[in-house]
Amino acid sequence: MQKRLLVGTRKGLFTFVDDGKPGAPRWRIADKRFIGVPVPMVMHDRRDGALYAALDHGHFGNKLHASRDGGATWEEVGVPAYPAQDDKDEAVSLKLVWSLAAGGEAEPGRLWCGTLPGGLFTSTDSGATWRLVESLWNSDGRKKWFGGGADHPGIHSICVDPRDHRRLVLGVSCGGVQVSEDSGATWRVSSEGMRADYMPPDRRHDPDVQDPHCIVQCAASPAHFWCQHHNGIWRSTDDAAHWEEVTDVEPSTFGFAVAVHPEDPDTAWLVPAQKDEARYPVDGQVVVNRTRDGGRSFETLREGLPQDDAYDLTFRHALDIDDGGDRLAFGSTTGNLWFTADQGDSWQVLSHHLPPVYVVRFA
Repeated sequence: MQKRLLVGTRKGLFTFVDDGKPGAPRWRIADKRFIGVPVPMVMHDRRDGALYAALDHGHFGNKLHASRDGGATWEEVGVPAYPAQDDKDEAVSLKLVWSLAAGGEAEPGRLWCGTLPGGLFTSTDSGATWRLVESLWNSDGRKKWFGGGADHPGIHSICVDPRDHRRLVLGVSCGGVQVSEDSGATWRVSSEGMRADYMPPDRRHDPDVQDPHCIVQCAASPAHFWCQHHNGIWRSTDDAAHWEEVTDVEPSTFGFAVAVHPEDPDTAWLVPAQKDEARYPVDGQVVVNRTRDGGRSFETLREGLPQDDAYDLTFRHALDIDDGGDRLAFGSTTGNLWFTADQGDSWQVLSHHLPPVYVVRFA
């Protein structure tokens, strides 16, 4: 089957296809959709092949589109909506669809959606209708959540456990790591070990105010998680019960994106940057950091990446790895898109001229 790369940008969805032979890919743009409209999230549902694209129409709101024929045609489906509020309560409305995840193999049609301002929604009919997961929305811990780079807290990472689809692990900025064992009926915060240096000293280890930028789970070893946090890099080897900080990483432990090898939980990739008010590559050099030993050591990968006056920032969803574990791709805020077929030893540029890249997904 022809490999595809879905790239959601500030100005539409671009589908790249690989026309090359193994070891010598030649990527090209095969399709362009929703041109002019921000596409903050795309998803490929491996259960039935469906594609989903979230659209942010700004003042006119958010939309969700689905394709059941590999992207040839798209149809508008339902979009998460917050329940009507009483006059005594502040009105809550959907600001952004920030994450999408498919349910388990045994629950066809189940989808999960994380949003700004911090609501988790679920669908059991492939996105036709959505329901707010009120158990999380009404939890005591959510009262302490707040926005990081955005005005509102947001759910950006949803990990559905391949061993048991009832088990969910969420990453919330800024609301820490939230875990459910029963398809969202109950929740517990699970951010032990993380540190929030932006908080007063007495609240830096408060689990409900941590800012994980992205959380990923190893498919073949699902007890293992990696997290790129606002204040560094963390890893868990016990089902997200505890988190251990990974230190001494050059040129920086700050960033937004992280990917883990689908079969080897000790191998992961991150795209570092200057933090806080800077948010651009250290010394203007785009690099990717790779560990093969669980974070004890890292290689800084540079071949094929710009090393002079480059100011590309990679957002949390703009790095992805394919199911085979050798091919990765990442995009940047300056419209560059890079690809590797050898786990990052060398990179090739697929485009210099895309709009700012929000999300990259293999399909």
